[in-house]
Amino acid sequence: MQTLDNINFSGKRALIRVDFNVPMDKQYNITDDTRIRAALPTIQKVLKDGGSVVLMSHLGRPLKKLKEDGTVDVDKFTLKHIVTRLSALLGIEVLFLGDCIGADAMKYTATLKPGEVVLLENTRFHKEEEKGGEDFAKLLANHGEVYVNDAFGSAHRAHASTTIVANFFEKENKCFGYLMAAEVANATKVLKHPEHPFTAILGGAKVSDKLLIIENLLDIADNIIIGGGMAYTFFKAQGGAVGKSLVEEDRLELTREILRKATEKGVQFLLPQDSVIADAFDANANTDIQNNTHIPDGWMGLDIGSKAVQAFEEVIMHSKTILWNGPMGVFEMEKFRNGTKSIAEAVAKSTKEGAFSLVGGGDSVAAVNTFGLAEQVSYVSTGGGAMLEFFEGKTLPGVAALS
Repeated sequence: MQTLDNINFSGKRALIRVDFNVPMDKQYNITDDTRIRAALPTIQKVLKDGGSVVLMSHLGRPLKKLKEDGTVDVDKFTLKHIVTRLSALLGIEVLFLGDCIGADAMKYTATLKPGEVVLLENTRFHKEEEKGGEDFAKLLANHGEVYVNDAFGSAHRAHASTTIVANFFEKENKCFGYLMAAEVANATKVLKHPEHPFTAILGGAKVSDKLLIIENLLDIADNIIIGGGMAYTFFKAQGGAVGKSLVEEDRLELTREILRKATEKGVQFLLPQDSVIADAFDANANTDIQNNTHIPDGWMGLDIGSKAVQAFEEVIMHSKTILWNGPMGVFEMEKFRNGTKSIAEAVAKSTKEGAFSLVGGGDSVAAVNTFGLAEQVSYVSTGGGAMLEFFEGKTLPGVAALS
């Protein structure tokens, strides 16, 4: 796995695929610049060597969300919104180029001077990007002598800028950026070389979203903790009364099969004993705490209860490797955040006592950031879908292209 440290960028143009797909408000102000900050060390390494930088990224899915007249909403999806924040973070002026393959852009990047940084327009303004177009990728490749992929969040997509473009660079002129290398190294450590006991904490709404990762982890983990909405499908499958909690009726037999496999493989499969229940999906709903097999009609589980928290904490504190993907409840609402907060605190405490912890997946990352615990776990992944597919055991195209 070649990284930035294997290459001297002096006098070279580095074409860097970053992930600047960041959230913005209605006025296009960036509300979370984590992904931009994560790319800074890679950019700074090239500049420190005496190279120049051409950045490319996507932002949203502009061709899937056209305006009413059928045209692309450039104002909403342009990467120009990124320039001011990026310039401030780098401490230098970043130039924005209004296309990623236009003649003017090509002409400009061909004469870049050491120390200069330019940002190309959203690669997804071109349909060839998501289709993995060879000709489009070849044009992108003209922007640099070295290709650097630092966009782990897009590594599971075989798109032109994340995968195909690598074909147009010799082996010695393509590498992982620091973020990409760290993501792969930390995920590999958990998946391939975990210290035991290894505990996987999985939350979120649906079993179907986590099915493949559960099945893969049954061969690796010692403990699998289940929280969030998907827990109620397991309880319903075992004949429990779950009120109007979220249930995937077509996954009931599948959950029974998962429980059977866990027993067969000797994996401790922990479901939450109790829940904070509510009479409506509302921040101001009436609440109660109830055993998860006896939730009354008209009520729904929206967070794990105190007994579940205690049981989960005990397992987490005796773990040497921890993977956390998905919240324990609707933590965005004050009444239903205690479970997720308690688990986050337990993961941080276990980490302090020597465990290796990896937090991945958008909501889990949002949780540790919300509770101010991101610096107290071993690693926080920036790649939601990519991280999920990695732990499902899939080969990520963006990683394979450089391996």
